[in-house]
Amino acid sequence: MTTERIVGIGSGAKELATEDMILNIGPQHPSTHGVLRLRLTLDGERIAAAEPIVGYMHRGAEKLFEVRDFRQIIVLANRHDWLSAFANELGVVLAVERMLGMEAPPRAVWARTLLAELNRVLNHLMFLGSYPLEVGAMTPIFYAFRERERLQRVMEEVSGGRMHYMFNRVGGLKEELPAGWTGRVRRVVADVRAGMSDIADLIMDNEIFRARTRGVGVLTREQVLQYGVSGPVARASGVDFDLRRDEPYLAYGELDVPVVTRTEGDCLARFECLLGQVYASLDLADACLDRLADLPPGPINQRLPKVLKVPEGHTYAWTENPLGINGYYLVSRGEKTPWRLKLRSASYNNVQVLSELLPGNLVADMIAILGSMFFVVGDIDK
Repeated sequence: MTTERIVGIGSGAKELATEDMILNIGPQHPSTHGVLRLRLTLDGERIAAAEPIVGYMHRGAEKLFEVRDFRQIIVLANRHDWLSAFANELGVVLAVERMLGMEAPPRAVWARTLLAELNRVLNHLMFLGSYPLEVGAMTPIFYAFRERERLQRVMEEVSGGRMHYMFNRVGGLKEELPAGWTGRVRRVVADVRAGMSDIADLIMDNEIFRARTRGVGVLTREQVLQYGVSGPVARASGVDFDLRRDEPYLAYGELDVPVVTRTEGDCLARFECLLGQVYASLDLADACLDRLADLPPGPINQRLPKVLKVPEGHTYAWTENPLGINGYYLVSRGEKTPWRLKLRSASYNNVQVLSELLPGNLVADMIAILGSMFFVVGDIDK
């Protein structure tokens, strides 16, 4: 808990005219993770009002979806949250497969589940390293990137891409998994699990880190529900909801999905949720590897016509992306391009609550709060 004590005031302070100051944080600022602009009204060192202003990166992805066929959309879809590319692709292909009444082969389902969890760990490791950096701890990011590189190697081997994997296809995956790849993944998962103790030991017992984050930026359960906040940020405020367990897709219905929650709702709780989720995802990855080893040989995708047309109708496919709920509302008129493809991204909802979360806090705590919301600006502006 931070306490504030006034040690003295000058003579005639009551008669002095005071005025709120308007301060713009961003759109180019080290604390905003990208081109996000915050318009703050300050009363001295304390934030009186905060308005997140988005749109500086807006690329019109939803309109571009309407002039791309269902194969080309995957290229655009995996880019809005550039730390969760595989999960972004997944939502699109699941929506299209549902409209087509198509089921991916079992090997594709389990491989997708495995890759989605590896992608989740990659996303979380980035924030586990960069968030301490924002509150003054430089060392953890090097350990986080060491573990990221181990995972990146196997992700790059299977897909050919380091960030934008383009490995999902309607009906399955792009191609068969390389020979011996699952064995290499198993070793990497074990190495990352062992390496995580270095990151946890560096941060979780650090007095300065705990002082900067404990009791700071408390997000209530009611605020989470009112603003549609999701993912680790919501679970840190006691909202026990995870689509992988509550509305299973892929192979999650056959897995025991641990959901990491906290009740404090502060910056420290959000960080602890992220850390706990890494261990949970590594366990899920091991479970997927066990199941893949037991599956008989078979196809990894479905054969598709040269021109893929989706029947007339509409559907909504949502997935538990690393940063929260990601949804695609697909409307088709029976053509090779969607009539409408609406994207519900996790970060867009998660940052809207800043207008209620920041007021009352000190400017010095703003960076700690902002970093703990774990957003990607492309996921806001889409």
